[in-house]
Amino acid sequence: MDLQGLFSRRRLGEAPLANDTSIGVGYAPMSPLELLVLAIEKRINGRDRNRDHPAWGEDVKVMGVRRGGSVNLTVACAMIGRHLAHIDDYLTEKTAVEKLVQGLAAEHGFPSCEVGINTADDPTAGIIYLTVTGTSAEAGDDGQVGRGNRVNGLITPCRPMSLEAAAGKNPVTHVGKIYNVIARRIAETLVTMVPEVTAAQCLMVSRIGTPVTSPAVLQVKLATRDQFPVAQLRRQVEEISVNALSGIPNLIDDFMAGKIEVF
Repeated sequence: MDLQGLFSRRRLGEAPLANDTSIGVGYAPMSPLELLVLAIEKRINGRDRNRDHPAWGEDVKVMGVRRGGSVNLTVACAMIGRHLAHIDDYLTEKTAVEKLVQGLAAEHGFPSCEVGINTADDPTAGIIYLTVTGTSAEAGDDGQVGRGNRVNGLITPCRPMSLEAAAGKNPVTHVGKIYNVIARRIAETLVTMVPEVTAAQCLMVSRIGTPVTSPAVLQVKLATRDQFPVAQLRRQVEEISVNALSGIPNLIDDFMAGKIEVF
């Protein structure tokens, strides 16, 4: 009830009030390996999955490890039993996933790629990743809010990460959702719009009960081309950040229209 009261406290025309004290972070650009991992999950879970590979469940996990120019990829893809008449059908689907992953790796500049699909399998013992629903929810592992996934779709422990899982939270006042999206947008805009910037990180801190458009802290870290002085970019960084903050009230429309992915 207290949080409902906080939600309703703002006056007409004023920015909503943050319902938590937390942090949001974003970075850009994604690395080649990050782009590959994301592409694999999206392709396996693509719109044509139900038509071309109905046995592929939606519970898909991808781990990528890069060593120089080579990549090791481990993919877990839950299979749906009613679409598989025989264990050979299961193995055929695994091969199809592997070919897809190998092709995407080559497209992303990793022709040297080792791929493992459902590596806990032991077909001779009848141990395979077979499910009823295509998710691990049937085993009690429901992962309702995407667990570790951040708003860029990845779990990146070697990058700055928020402690917030963005899915399932309201898009008006919950800074665990809003600030992660805005921080990412600020970082991406800096890399895209400022030629001197090669990489950017953004961290935002909220304080419960204060307007979401007025973070307690907004910190930006930059890597620049040819050691360009960061101090000379302050004005552009501030303009981009202010524009992003002023656009927060319009975020709800993008969230409701399904234009923003949060995991």
